[in-house]
Amino acid sequence: YFNVKVSSSNYGDVFPSLKNNGKLDALLGQLLEIAQVPDEHVNEFKSIEKFKIFNTNNLWVNLKAIKRLVEADALNMEIIPNPKKNLNNSCKLSLHTLAFSVFSLPFLLPFLTCYLHSCIQVMRIFIVVMLVGLLSLSEVECRKKGKKRNAVDEYIEFSAMSCRAHVASLTDFGGVGDGVTSNTNAFKSAIDNLSQFSNDGGSQLFVPPGKWLTGSFNLTSHFTLFLHKDAVLLASEDESEWPVIAPLPSYGRGRDAAGGRYISLIFGTNLTDVIVTGDNATIDGQGAVWWQKFKKGKLKYTRPYLIEIMYSDQVQISNVTFLNSPSWNVHPVYSSNVIIKGVTILAPIVPISPNTDGINPDSCTNVLIEDCYIVSGDDCVAVKSGWDEYGISFGMPTKHLVIRRLTCISPDSAVIALGSEMSGGIQDVRAEDILAINSESGIRIKTAVGRGGFVKDIYVRRMTMKTMKWAFWMTGNYGSHADKNYDPNALPIIDGISYTDMVADNVTMAARLEGIDGDPFTGICISNVTIEMAPKAKKVPWTCTDVSGVTIGVSPKPCDALPEQVASCPFPSDSLPIESVEQKLCSFRASYK
Repeated sequence: YFNVKVSSSNYGDVFPSLKNNGKLDALLGQLLEIAQVPDEHVNEFKSIEKFKIFNTNNLWVNLKAIKRLVEADALNMEIIPNPKKNLNNSCKLSLHTLAFSVFSLPFLLPFLTCYLHSCIQVMRIFIVVMLVGLLSLSEVECRKKGKKRNAVDEYIEFSAMSCRAHVASLTDFGGVGDGVTSNTNAFKSAIDNLSQFSNDGGSQLFVPPGKWLTGSFNLTSHFTLFLHKDAVLLASEDESEWPVIAPLPSYGRGRDAAGGRYISLIFGTNLTDVIVTGDNATIDGQGAVWWQKFKKGKLKYTRPYLIEIMYSDQVQISNVTFLNSPSWNVHPVYSSNVIIKGVTILAPIVPISPNTDGINPDSCTNVLIEDCYIVSGDDCVAVKSGWDEYGISFGMPTKHLVIRRLTCISPDSAVIALGSEMSGGIQDVRAEDILAINSESGIRIKTAVGRGGFVKDIYVRRMTMKTMKWAFWMTGNYGSHADKNYDPNALPIIDGISYTDMVADNVTMAARLEGIDGDPFTGICISNVTIEMAPKAKKVPWTCTDVSGVTIGVSPKPCDALPEQVASCPFPSDSLPIESVEQKLCSFRASYK
């Protein structure tokens, strides 16, 4: 088992309510849930200062999930493996040393036939020399034994929307997983080679255990990138390995600087049926160098994302951990039928890593985001569709989006944000079973004069919020325009916003709802929501301007613009097509050293 020592020095950074009232049981419960501890072992975890992770089938998932919280400074813990005796410490005669001894016997046989005294003396000398040689060989064998890695043959199963007929390893194309050697060309060569199987059952590239340093590379259609649980992709810190590409047409310019943008680490465009998955493997963006350049104003182009898929259909990103992205983490854009599930995203929050949004569906249709855990320096999920006149002209909304079973920590931003780049429109978003911890706002709609577009038919239910600045925030005064050419008459439409069945505690302000003068936000419905205010909460829990709607069963009492006159708020009863996509059980045999 593993002992995990938990200290309270950092609780105030991420779990201030736990530090203030001394209740650490809530933290332990969250760790148990994250670690997927079996029910029969839960009672073993009741000691806060030291608890055990048993060697269950989920040991790697449990240990790595908690370890990554530590690495992200979300918790302050020390993981100590139980010491075990090394059964291979003593040197033993190796099989090929023994074989060498047997092989040497024919050379000794002539001496056995010698009967002359001088011959016997020569034989004795020869035997001594042979024994010294064998002992020396055994000693060399023992010294090298600790460094030698035997080949591993592993049978791997995983779930995906498509399985592949052809499988290759990155090492087949010269990949070296030492954390130092660049594998950019190995990835490019491998994927170029495997693209020939696009119409022949598809292909899969296996990334074995190791640290694989790489610059940007492009995916292909009918393709799976599978990362072993002990594989780490390390993004190169060398800017020459990041080509510059044109700005997104719905944005007109880069987000960090005018002009182009660095291509994402994993990139794909105009693809069909593409999967990035693994057994909770790691993709580390090594973003610190990019954050520093951004803060110092030294960037000529917009920072890269960890993964961006454009103009594509049938996309799956699952069971991967993203760390330290230079900017946004996962960005599907101009795409349809996208599944993002079982993803962990960790970005530093003390200090905040700038603009490290978790998942940003952008001008996409039919998207499912589920079972994800995100610690973000910005919004955990930000729904987008273009920026000002460029987004209006491009005219591609994000619609039919499902978000469920999401856990988020975002001290400086929102758990779920709609906008601010929403000029192509956002419609039919369904979010449920959301846990928000120590975040600035639970649900935030942000827009401005000049954005145009719309945000409508937004449904959120069964949301739990712990330690929040605002539970709900809507603003029509966000600003941040692409340039000075936006149309001041392009007013956004915000209508049909439904929040129901929610609880929140330790909240500074229940809601800040600010529409636009002459362009009010309408159709707001809030029902069965209980918000417990923090000890130092604002005296007025609700502020409302230029908004209208109704409420029922909401505490504390909402503002007068949201009178109590509705039985309940709606949530769609039908399912979206993306929810019925079948996951197949895929398998392959991997050999690696």
